[in-house]
Amino acid sequence: MDYSKEPHGVFFLIDNKSFYASVEATMRGLNPLKELLVVMSEADNTNGGLVLATSPMAKKIFHLQANVSRQRNLPQDPRLIVVPPRMNLYIKRNLQINNIFREFAAECDVWPYSIDESIIDMTKSWRLFGDSPRAVARLIQKTVRHRLGLYTTVGIGDNPVQAKIALDIYAKHDPELLGEIHYETVPEKIWTIANMTDVWSIAKRTEKRLNRLGIHNMRELALTNPFYLKQELGLIGEQIFAIAWGIDRTRLADNIAPKSHSIGNSQVLPRDYFDKNEIETVIKEMGQQVASRLRHHHKQTSCLYLSVTYAYAARVEGERGGFSVAGNLNYTDNDQEISELLTYLFESQWQGQPVRNLAVYSSKLISKTAQQLDFFTPVKQQCQEEDKLAIIDEIRSRYGFQSLVYANSLLKGGTAIHRATLVGGHNGGNAYE
Repeated sequence: MDYSKEPHGVFFLIDNKSFYASVEATMRGLNPLKELLVVMSEADNTNGGLVLATSPMAKKIFHLQANVSRQRNLPQDPRLIVVPPRMNLYIKRNLQINNIFREFAAECDVWPYSIDESIIDMTKSWRLFGDSPRAVARLIQKTVRHRLGLYTTVGIGDNPVQAKIALDIYAKHDPELLGEIHYETVPEKIWTIANMTDVWSIAKRTEKRLNRLGIHNMRELALTNPFYLKQELGLIGEQIFAIAWGIDRTRLADNIAPKSHSIGNSQVLPRDYFDKNEIETVIKEMGQQVASRLRHHHKQTSCLYLSVTYAYAARVEGERGGFSVAGNLNYTDNDQEISELLTYLFESQWQGQPVRNLAVYSSKLISKTAQQLDFFTPVKQQCQEEDKLAIIDEIRSRYGFQSLVYANSLLKGGTAIHRATLVGGHNGGNAYE
């Protein structure tokens, strides 16, 4: 492979190690790497609270996994500290950490990748802070550790994908929590990865498709004809071939507009819902929330998508895991019209199974430039309905969602009022505690 024409830069991908658990440990004056601590959401949930984060030591000793383990999996060990999430605090720490990164690179070169990961293009600035990119990465680690008490792992590469693989595969197991991959070390660092699902963007389903083609590791992937991969796998074939060679031509500064937009909402219900009226109450709430977001973005939709996932008990008894169904309607952002279609879609597919997850999405969006009137409703009534929705949105914008709710949210099973107090679906807590 001729790398001379590929982009060469200095990129850091920085991960805040066990972020939620580490923040909670530091707030208690504890060492994040040595303490036994888990962050658990909805501990009073009938299905058992979900472990959102676990300290490295708790993961090692008790084999707990974030977003997999539940309350029932926790050991009865008095050393283990279990705390609720405080999303506002984690967001505050994330902002503080990224502000530290901006001391080492221009703001346009710092890209938050998630709440606990960031990409930094250090190409233009690393020489200001050290003799090598690795030395600069160590300085950033020490700065974050000194100011916030948090440990960070850093992947270093000539492009973002090399930095990501260096982070995931090597940095997390390095004594200094650093990993490096460069074009000249691709055969040594990437081709030797035996488990392809350890590599970013290669999931189990993709791995199975590759296995059927006789490809079982990254070296075999890199040495496969790229035209054959594209023929068999499509665009993803080209992408993972490039990853196997450590190639990434992404320009982080490019502002790429998505080809299509979707506005939606999803949630895990606080318990298994058996009652049809309770399920439809939540579906209507979600439809109202999607409609409100459409109006906020001055959009209208003509296609709604409803996804329903059944409770665990229904799945283990041999039932299908749920269903997904879509329906069309005239372009609208009206609460009632959207909720009515969603309810119809639900009733057309549901056969009495207990429900645990719901998702609602809108697509085929257009910009709302005028109000479309129909022949069957008085014009005055249509205008009043439009004004009513605008007033509701204004009140909620000024005083919060809970200041004005539909009566159905007060019915048994309604979740909208409680969820309005959450941040990212979890307890917001107090950022200043």
